[in-house]
Amino acid sequence: MGVGSVNRNMSIEQEHALTLAIFDLDNTLLAGDSDFLWGAFLVERGIVDGDEFERENERFYRAYQEGVLDIFEFLRFAFHPLRDNRLEDLKRWRRDFLREKIEPIILPMACELVERHRAAGDTLLIITSTNEFVTAPIAERLGIPNLIATIPEQSNGRYTGETAGTPAFQAGKVERLLDWLGETSIELAGSTFYSDSHNDIPLLERVDYPVATDPDDRLRDYARDRGWPIISLREESAP
Repeated sequence: MGVGSVNRNMSIEQEHALTLAIFDLDNTLLAGDSDFLWGAFLVERGIVDGDEFERENERFYRAYQEGVLDIFEFLRFAFHPLRDNRLEDLKRWRRDFLREKIEPIILPMACELVERHRAAGDTLLIITSTNEFVTAPIAERLGIPNLIATIPEQSNGRYTGETAGTPAFQAGKVERLLDWLGETSIELAGSTFYSDSHNDIPLLERVDYPVATDPDDRLRDYARDRGWPIISLREESAP
């Protein structure tokens, strides 16, 4: 099974009726990682200590790619800028970040895929380990009304630097999704999940239609072994 465009390898007009369309965000709908890019943006702006923060940001990103990330250690690191700055400043920087770093990496074919699911009447959901402060406006920009993301804790209008609840990471994505399904009375039956990362295998195994989307090497091999569709949303790699 090769990698091709979404139109070639995964037709939305299948015999089954899709109900819940779930999307990973980073390196799936986006041609990059919003969490990593937010850290790099803060370094560029001089908002955090450049050398130390950049070094740690790179270290955590490599650990994520290798599947050995300590999510709580990473979140303590990632939430320091939220804790140490005023919310009004953070929102202003975020607007610039979205314009400068996120808008250029939104994949046109990903937008097309989202719109095809929307036209089919599916419920659209992003589930991402990246925190809600960064990802909420990205989901809004993509027109996806439902978001499950890691939640940075707030108290008295400021971020505390801690995590609220279970991070939406690895098995935590399954836990958070099941909680969300219970709150919304939406069924998992007939659901599809698009992801690039082997870190999402626990959730890919829970849905009816897992789709490896521009997958990393470990997920590509896993998907091939199980006969899962493998697609690309990156035009340069599509036939």
